[in-house]
Amino acid sequence: MTPTTAAVLSALVGLAIAVVAVGIWRAMQRSHTAELEVVHDRAALASTADVLSVLRSSGIIVDDSDAVVSHSESAEAYGLVRHDELVHDELLAMVDQVRRDGTIRERELDLSRPPMRQSSISVRARVAPLRTGHILLLVEDNTQARRVEEIRRDFVANVSHELKTPVGGLALLAEAVLDARDDPEAVQRFASRMLVETDRLTRLVKEIVDLSRLQAAQSLTDPQRVGIRGVVDEAIDLTKVAADAKDITVNTRVPESLSVFGDHDLLVTAVGNLIGNAIAYSSERTKVGVGARQVNDVIEISVTDQGPGIAQPEQSRIFERFYRVDAARSRATGGTGLGLSIVKHICANHGGDVQVWSEEGHGSTFTIRLPAATAPHATVSTAQGDRES
Repeated sequence: MTPTTAAVLSALVGLAIAVVAVGIWRAMQRSHTAELEVVHDRAALASTADVLSVLRSSGIIVDDSDAVVSHSESAEAYGLVRHDELVHDELLAMVDQVRRDGTIRERELDLSRPPMRQSSISVRARVAPLRTGHILLLVEDNTQARRVEEIRRDFVANVSHELKTPVGGLALLAEAVLDARDDPEAVQRFASRMLVETDRLTRLVKEIVDLSRLQAAQSLTDPQRVGIRGVVDEAIDLTKVAADAKDITVNTRVPESLSVFGDHDLLVTAVGNLIGNAIAYSSERTKVGVGARQVNDVIEISVTDQGPGIAQPEQSRIFERFYRVDAARSRATGGTGLGLSIVKHICANHGGDVQVWSEEGHGSTFTIRLPAATAPHATVSTAQGDRES
């Protein structure tokens, strides 16, 4: 081999080595850049998820297969997400459109609330693409704004209709007191009756206000995870005086693991109203049972009494405002006719409903049905063991 040929071959080998080295270097650079992009995308996605937790709107992030990779707790509370999936076809359709053309979309929708779909919420949904390839949904509840005027009208109608009777009664009793001012016994009797009517009027006004608020706020503004056991225990405590006065035993069987998203105080009010009714319409020295269980994605809270029962034709009307099966009995127990209507609206606000089974002479069972909280939880209101009070 001539010196010239050897030099050429050496140059070619050196060039090949250089090309391979450059290729390896560029491949390493591309790999490093890809790793940085993945890290950056993950960091961006994590940052977006952190932002969701502080937004007033319900926030949801889905991947390219429509699986929910992150969501705010309120998204589950409002029934938008169940088992890491978007529930509503309307939202899925918006996601698909945004994924195809990359254009931000915004719509107003009326969405049912799973799993029972007994109620609905009015929302404004905004869907936008993220740089990571994911899709972001922001869903704001507009139900309350839509219903304000309707509730204002109902409130005025309720007040004008229901307050005339107790106010008129107080006026008559006041006249009777004046006429009997020289008869101490009559004055005491009429004054005692005025106190009873005043208490009834106060309770009626409070329940009208409570019901109007529930109707105006058809969905919850800040739902939290609530332990059902704690709700039942607190409701029983609130009705203990009435139960003791009639020597009625309240038996409970409520597992500690059950929880829902909602408002603790409202749920106590709903369960307390059912227990209070059961006590009011039960005979002395009987029993009232309170139980809860989970059936698929639904929590059921049942209150059973040994009262006179409700005739079948009446059962479809008992949740109407001011409706009383037995008006005389309601006056004797201090009932306003609003308790079951309040229960109905509290259940609707939580995406659930209330049902009744009853047979004349065999008592009644009222059952509150609410969507179960499916995500893992660390702390809920609980009590130790089943109890009798």
